[in-house]
Amino acid sequence: MTAWNAICAVGTAVTTALGAAFTFLTSPIGLVIIAITAVIAIGVLLYKNWDTVKEKASQLGDWIVNVFQGNWGDSFFLHESVTEAIAEYFGPTISLAILAQLIALVLSVPLGILAAYKRGSATDVAAVSVSLLGIAIPGFLLSMFLMLFFSVYHHWFPVAGYAPLANGLLEHWKYLFVPALSLGIVQAAYITRMTRSSLLEVLYKNYIRTARAKGLKEKKVVLRYALKNAAPAILTAVGQSFGSLITGTIVTETLFNIPGLGMLTMGSIN
Repeated sequence: MTAWNAICAVGTAVTTALGAAFTFLTSPIGLVIIAITAVIAIGVLLYKNWDTVKEKASQLGDWIVNVFQGNWGDSFFLHESVTEAIAEYFGPTISLAILAQLIALVLSVPLGILAAYKRGSATDVAAVSVSLLGIAIPGFLLSMFLMLFFSVYHHWFPVAGYAPLANGLLEHWKYLFVPALSLGIVQAAYITRMTRSSLLEVLYKNYIRTARAKGLKEKKVVLRYALKNAAPAILTAVGQSFGSLITGTIVTETLFNIPGLGMLTMGSIN
């Protein structure tokens, strides 16, 4: 019993001491002491290793200057300048992104306007369902379905490959259409939902009711007044979509053998 009392007393003392230390360290005075101690320790460490720190700081400064000057060094994989490699592979990626964005706009804006105009109808439900399906389906799976349909079964477009713009615009877009369509469908789903929601916020504003009360045609009300005021939100979605197109083409470019930034990234990783 005496030993048990001693153990309990020691445990109580230790717990009390730890609680007091924690309370002190988390108090303003304790935090100030910790900060001063950390500054002193860092200062001593820097003083003992000043030559190494100075060298590393100089290397970091040179690296930052080179980054802003466009001097990103040489690629061990391509045996050429990184800047030149990016410039060489950037053309196919930007062409693919532009075509995919055009396809997305052609599909999404009319569908979003129609869904907002016929809110609650079967057309609205179908448009929302299609947009959700476009968001949910994996991009690589959609790319393979489109490749099978357009290229393997019907031979309307090449299965894979790339034709430079110097070969002609039609030939250039012929190789890019299927991969651009797969990317554009995914982005169209997002822009459709943004177009619909933005228009729904505008269609029930007072000035829209006033325009209808004046006897203006519904088509003019929607396209001239509602769409005009919903355009900023739609353009923001388009800008975000275009940025994701440029940075998210790795799988598509690899699947369709397009020599863009995506393939450059995969090649560098491998």
